[in-house]
Parts: sequence; C-alpha cells; structure tokens
Amino acid sequence: MSQFEAETAIVSVGEGRWATRLSANWNIADNSNGGYALTSVLRAMGSLVPHADPISVTAHFLRPAQGDTDAEVHASVVRQGRTVSTLRGALWQDGRQRLEVLAAFSDLAAGGGGPEIAEPPPPIPPVQECAHRGSLEQGVALPILSRVDVCVHPDHAPAGGSDRALIDGWIRLRDGSAPSTLALPFFADALPPSLYPMLGFVGWVPTIELTVHARRIPAPGWLQVRQESHDLHRGRMIESGSLWDSTGALVATSRQIGLLLT
Repeated sequence: MSQFEAETAIVSVGEGRWATRLSANWNIADNSNGGYALTSVLRAMGSLVPHADPISVTAHFLRPAQGDTDAEVHASVVRQGRTVSTLRGALWQDGRQRLEVLAAFSDLAAGGGGPEIAEPPPPIPPVQECAHRGSLEQGVALPILSRVDVCVHPDHAPAGGSDRALIDGWIRLRDGSAPSTLALPFFADALPPSLYPMLGFVGWVPTIELTVHARRIPAPGWLQVRQESHDLHRGRMIESGSLWDSTGALVATSRQIGLLLT
C-alpha cells in the first residue's frame, strides 16, 4: 500500500459514514492540502457505485482541514446510472464541516470510439533540470514535500521573477507509486500557486472551490503539470491547470478560485 493510499484510508462506521484520519505529512503550513483532504471523500463515494473513476469533481472548501486529526466522511448517491453515477459527500472534523463535494464517477477505460482531441504538453526541461519545490522561497512550511516530489521549470522558480502567473513542472508521489485517477484532484492542487513567479512570496493561497475533470487513466511515472492564472481581482484569483502523464496524454484539467492572503 502506498503512503497516499494508507493516509487516505477509510473505515465504514455506519450507513453513509466513514472514519478517517488525515496526516500532517500532507500539510501546507498548518493546514491539510485541499486535494489531499478531498481524497478520503472520493474513496467513500467510489465505494458506493460500480464505476472506478471520478471524472468530474467539484469541492467547496468551507474551512481548512487539519492534519493528524480524526475526521468523518459522509457520502451518498444522488443518482446511479449505467455509465455515470453522481454522488454527494462531505468531510467533518471536530463537529465542523470542512468540505462539500459533488462528483460524477464513470469508467474511463470504457466508452465509444471516434476522433480524439487533446492538448499536447508544452515543451519544458526534463525533471533533472528543474528546481525542486523545496528550494523555492515560498515563505511557508511545506510538510507535504515528505510525500510528493514537485519540480518547477527553472524559469518559473525565482520568486517574483516573471511577468506571467504561470508554473510549469513535474509531480509524482515521493514513494514512487503510480498515479491513479483518484489521485488526480490531489496532483491538480499540489503545485505552488501560479501567482508565485509573478508576485513572489504569496505563502498559503487557500482554495475556495476546485473542479477537476479526469480525462484519461494516467500511465506510471512523472506527471507534467501546467497551472496559470489569468484573473486576479480584489484578492481572489482564478487558476486553470492541466496534467499530462509520462506518455504525453492529457489526463486531467482543473479550475479553481482561491484567496490571495495579504
């Protein structure tokens, strides 16, 4: 069992309820990474339907989740269909709801034929020529780097060194385990904020809402990732992202609104 699987495990404690314990090893500063905190909810959802892959996930982050803290997951089926099922879920800690999640599950290995349209990955330097996230001056503690390797395009590594809110890079689980569709929302939320190259030390940028669309089952190996913000207004940013697997296939896209704390 990978660290990701072990530290997002759930145990049924009644109809529509599961116990889990979030690990502080996935923290950004004092709070759980949002994509990580979301995963236990997705595990519970997936246990309720025959479909393997969360193809559309929308999570609203009501308040930060806490690492090294017990949590309870609630999940229910809104509608189970032959090819797509829709579910609702939530994460609770200390009597307070932390996340509200709506997701559609399906089977990415199934489906019809026909033409393919997919955005290719942009050319970037290989992993060994990129800067590890731990070397970036981000102004925030990153316990999460004990669990995930993140390497950033050298042009995007200097704090405030760019006129564009864009980060290209590579990401993988640090124990070398293969990516899964269940992990794609986490990978979509684990890079430094795209505002970092333009604004410098932005610290923790909490997510208000995150939507991830899984497009293909990822192959083993590093994932290439691009995240960019085209819109920052009154301390709220919109960030778009894409993930490609080791074969160059587009495996997920994401969109989120976050807060720039000043």
